[in-house]
Amino acid sequence: MRIGELAKRAHCDVETIRFYEQDNLLDVPAREANGYRLYADKHLKQLKFIRHCRSLDMGLPDVRKLLQLQSNPELACDDINELIDCQITRIHQKVEALRLLEQQLHSLRESCHDHTKIRDCGILKNLEQAAKGENCDCHAEAILQDAR
Repeated sequence: MRIGELAKRAHCDVETIRFYEQDNLLDVPAREANGYRLYADKHLKQLKFIRHCRSLDMGLPDVRKLLQLQSNPELACDDINELIDCQITRIHQKVEALRLLEQQLHSLRESCHDHTKIRDCGILKNLEQAAKGENCDCHAEAILQDAR
């Protein structure tokens, strides 16, 4: 199959396939006499594997490592378990960072009441204070947490 069909079957862009190919995540495809790439079912499986890993927010270095480990089926899967444990830790850290961001946005939102004029908008005033390097309501809680 050609790259367009592979992209369609894998539900991704042609540019994504080219990127993964240039990054040596996909095996090099055969070439037709006219120079067009000719992809096989193995490429579709590789591409779907990569895209599934990416849907789990795994970085390309981790995907590369999984692909390397996949090619050694007789090894113990300890490295894979460790990789997933690290991914769980990263996701936990992201969740905590998003919770803090949510709190900051709530604090920012509480600084402005409905039906005020833009010149009196607490949100804009807080954003302007932060731009000047001054303290703002949305980061006051983060500053307190850092001080603890």
